Amino acid sequence: MSGKIKSRSVANADSIAGSVYCDEHILRDIHQLYTDSESGLITVAESVGVKLLPPRKKITVMLMGNHSAGKSSFINWYVEEHIQRTGVAIETQGFSFVTNGRKRESLTGNATLHLYPHFKTLQEFKGVSEYLSTEICTSRQKKFSLVTFVDSPGLVDGDMKYPFDVDDVILWLGDLCDLILVFFDPMGQALCKRTLNIVERLNEKHSDRLHFYLSKADEAGGESDRQRVMMQIVQELCKRPGLNKCGFDMPTIYIPNPNKPSRCVNQIEEVCRTIEKTINQTVQNTLNSLERDCELISEAITDAIHTDRLITSENRRARCKSCFLTLLGFSIPLALLAFLVLGTMSKELTSIAFYYQFGTLYIGLICFYFTSQIITNKIQMYGFLKIPPNSLTFTYFLGRTRSTLSGKQKRQLQEKLEYIQEVVKAKKKKLYEEYLRQSVSDHDMDL
Repeated sequence: MSGKIKSRSVANADSIAGSVYCDEHILRDIHQLYTDSESGLITVAESVGVKLLPPRKKITVMLMGNHSAGKSSFINWYVEEHIQRTGVAIETQGFSFVTNGRKRESLTGNATLHLYPHFKTLQEFKGVSEYLSTEICTSRQKKFSLVTFVDSPGLVDGDMKYPFDVDDVILWLGDLCDLILVFFDPMGQALCKRTLNIVERLNEKHSDRLHFYLSKADEAGGESDRQRVMMQIVQELCKRPGLNKCGFDMPTIYIPNPNKPSRCVNQIEEVCRTIEKTINQTVQNTLNSLERDCELISEAITDAIHTDRLITSENRRARCKSCFLTLLGFSIPLALLAFLVLGTMSKELTSIAFYYQFGTLYIGLICFYFTSQIITNKIQMYGFLKIPPNSLTFTYFLGRTRSTLSGKQKRQLQEKLEYIQEVVKAKKKKLYEEYLRQSVSDHDMDL
């Protein structure tokens, strides 16, 4: 019996390890598709005026709650190493990031901001940089290689002074974190108003990311005592309009201790499943974002090529108008000059023209002759001089052209479009197949 249980546990561990490797591989490959220095999607997108952000290779899980709620203890249990200091006397005073890496290392505030550039806005909060730290460990237990924990300061009421605006920082981090775990301590601090106020504000925008747990449940006394504590917490939460919802769930959890057995139901594995579900959802969202970004870049490239064709056609028409107006501008004064010269010809020449049956020309010359007699010589000269400059002015405004793509630029755009369509999309399809094979049999897949 014990042998069967052990083998099943080993098989399950192998399955989890394989799933972790697959998810880690997918997120890493997608990140590489975005950040490659030569053909990355970010570089390609920038060339056509589209701004993209690279997806993160891990999910971010923030733990928050009142003082001594067991946040640091949970992180140590999850990674199976003593990373975070615990105890009532030693509380987390700042924000500590806990992540997987190549070797055990502790980073200060500036190094932390360099490691997490998407968190650089934290330095705009006065006093926060000095209370930032990162703990890197080599543990690969559970799915820690895909998780970055954010351990927040313990929240208390009263005259407790924080060296920074802890409420605003937690709310800002809530916008970036994928999951927010709220731990309530049953030992008198569960009804901390500061915690409830922040939770209410987080719930307004991120209700789907919030999950509530009664931590240290084994220290809450008997079953009736635990139920009473849970009822008090739920009542306080439901007093807040945004948190008053049906199906409110708050599992009881505690750190298992072989030397201290307890009859209390421990649902700490629910936290692990919640983290795992968030990882799976993040992988799917990242794959879907890759597909959307490919379509976005393809549309931008197609629009750029189409716009260039339209501009080329408009430039061609503009040049035709320019040539026509230029010819017209110089032909009119030349024609008027010819008519003026012919109008002043002697009657003998006009009779010869008539003799050779140029009657129409004769009539035109006679009409122009009388017209030119009415117009003074100054007006004629002014008109002759003004027509070409006016024509050139109209030619300039009507014949202006816009810049177009060179042949080399067109070829580069076409190559980028083919790269997106043939390489990136094919890679995305392959990664999606790898992800789905974790859950679905090959004969069930129709990709």
